[in-house]
Amino acid sequence: MSLVLYAYPPSVYCQIVRMALHHLGLAAQIIEVDPFSGTGPNPHPFDLVPTLRDGGFELWETTAILRYLDAKFAEGVLSPSAPHAVARMVQVQSIVDTQAYWPLVRMVFAQRVVAPALGDTADEGCIADGLARAEPVLSALNDIAGEDLVLAPGTFTLADIHLAPMIGFFNAAPEGAAALGRYPALRRWFREIAKHPSYRDTCPPLTRVNS
Repeated sequence: MSLVLYAYPPSVYCQIVRMALHHLGLAAQIIEVDPFSGTGPNPHPFDLVPTLRDGGFELWETTAILRYLDAKFAEGVLSPSAPHAVARMVQVQSIVDTQAYWPLVRMVFAQRVVAPALGDTADEGCIADGLARAEPVLSALNDIAGEDLVLAPGTFTLADIHLAPMIGFFNAAPEGAAALGRYPALRRWFREIAKHPSYRDTCPPLTRVNS
């Protein structure tokens, strides 16, 4: 087995890469790394996750890992060829990383779902702020899902793989599920992608409630 994934199982970004591996039928040795406690043999220069090793080639940053897996093992089948569609795919990936992750995962999911699971009290102010910051993100993604380039019926691209776990984490919080319900195109997309084996089989336990 040449593929090795250094991963933290509860991480949304690790689910993203595991979803790609699953969809492509690729096996990888998982080496667990906890970036929060600093435990594990983490090769990532910023002590983050995930990192992929393929033989002597080591790669980090989730977008780069997805592009590599698609190019090497799938001949680019997960990347559309039409200019408008490939641009939207890259746009969705950028929105996930720069705008969605913090409010959806770190503010709403972490406080409403993870904190109680650890016996801690949720920070209601943080949740409220996260929900407010999530609205323009969901609106932008809803517009993209409604135009049938990516995040659309009959298509499956790196945009779906990059976004699905992020929405799944958010959706695991009741307030997140309610917010998602106000964006019908995005909600329809998530309902379909949540049935996909590559998504369903890679969900961390705390995200499975509403998926």
